Amino acid sequence: MPSAAERTRTLVQSTASAILVIPGLAPGLPELMVPEERIVGTDGDLFLLFPAQSPAVRAATHAEDDDLTAVLDITDVAPVAVPGRIRGRAWIAGWITVARDLPAPAGKVRLRLEVGEASLDDLWGAGQVEPEEFASARPDPLVDHEAELLQHLAAAHADQMGWLCALAGGGADSRSTPTTAVPLALDRFGLRVRFTGEDGVFDARFEFPEPVRGHAGLHRAMHTLFDAAREATTSAGPLTTRVPRATPPPAAP
Repeated sequence: MPSAAERTRTLVQSTASAILVIPGLAPGLPELMVPEERIVGTDGDLFLLFPAQSPAVRAATHAEDDDLTAVLDITDVAPVAVPGRIRGRAWIAGWITVARDLPAPAGKVRLRLEVGEASLDDLWGAGQVEPEEFASARPDPLVDHEAELLQHLAAAHADQMGWLCALAGGGADSRSTPTTAVPLALDRFGLRVRFTGEDGVFDARFEFPEPVRGHAGLHRAMHTLFDAAREATTSAGPLTTRVPRATPPPAAP
């Protein structure tokens, strides 16, 4: 499974929505606190692009001694329609300054968020991430295409997704066979599916034989999974997971 640091790094570099929270600052237009771009530097610092009129830019410009604390609050929402669409949240807390050494487009300013601590609560569970772990972690190789891949599976492969119901039901845990299967999350290690049936809503994780690195490997892994599902008549109980709960962000350092 991906580590907490890898999952956090993946969320930061994904298309998940994010907002910068600065203690004591109540912006009149919250959308001005939403970074237009998020980049992770080689040392693990985050570089966030904002309009020049953003309250975050004004606060960072007037801060002294690099002591302005902030939290980047990231919310990951499934790109397909499923019950409980929030897949997880991550909070990156640290110190915010103006990145004067980095160019920005006209009318924009880049802010640097030096990571002090991070935490997340997602489909795998809750975890804490140290700055060194975050800096050395790498995002999942499928992160740039996960949303479109899940949407493609849901729209163009509904029949094959339905075959997975046979793998998810009727095993040793006496779960009845679910009636619908929607792809929920995809990474190099496997596919997570949200099932609905008489027993309610639950998730099952289908691991790939080996981690995939690109389109060709993913294509083979999905064909192997669908072939097994099509032939399945019984199943041992799969790994099930909860819908992530909401937890408070870490205190700013």
